[in-house]
Amino acid sequence: MNLVLINDIDVVLWVIFIGWWAVSAFNVKKNVKGSNEWIWWFISRIVLVVLIIAVFGSFGSFFKAAGAIPVGIPLGGSLVTAILGLVFVAAGIAFAIWARIHLGRNWSGTPSIKKDHELVTSGPYRFVRHPIYTGIILALIGNVLVAGLPWIAALILFGVIFLFRIPKEEGYMMQLFPDQYPEYRKHSKALIPFVW
Repeated sequence: MNLVLINDIDVVLWVIFIGWWAVSAFNVKKNVKGSNEWIWWFISRIVLVVLIIAVFGSFGSFFKAAGAIPVGIPLGGSLVTAILGLVFVAAGIAFAIWARIHLGRNWSGTPSIKKDHELVTSGPYRFVRHPIYTGIILALIGNVLVAGLPWIAALILFGVIFLFRIPKEEGYMMQLFPDQYPEYRKHSKALIPFVW
């Protein structure tokens, strides 16, 4: 396995993730309430475009051959680091997709309340309250290892957005499930299992 192949596999993983995410976004419950929903919608679209540009612009032998930005250089320049990063990317994407499948039609691209909203506490939600965010962050950490420091900007961007979204989402859950959600919070962490 070489760096070009690792970068190509990384591109394929992200393309699958972005494509599946876009398709699955059509089959969700209607929003009942959402604070500043248009702002979150706009931010989420900008972040998606940035991620797509980053994935397609910085990886892959086919981009290098086309004269685009060269294949990413792994943090520390090590093939072992790049392979570890690829494992993180695959695990993070798989965890986020598992969470999204488990959340089902309750998913929303913006912090909002859905019609017939359900509190999901099983599957990956047993481990953390925001497993989609956990998976994306793990995958982005993997990209830092695969392609180096430029991916730290994406990691920070997504981290900041998630830290702003978590209190809003949890506020909605407290409003919808005043008895169940506090109990759920006692037995689960927000993003990092057993830590926070």
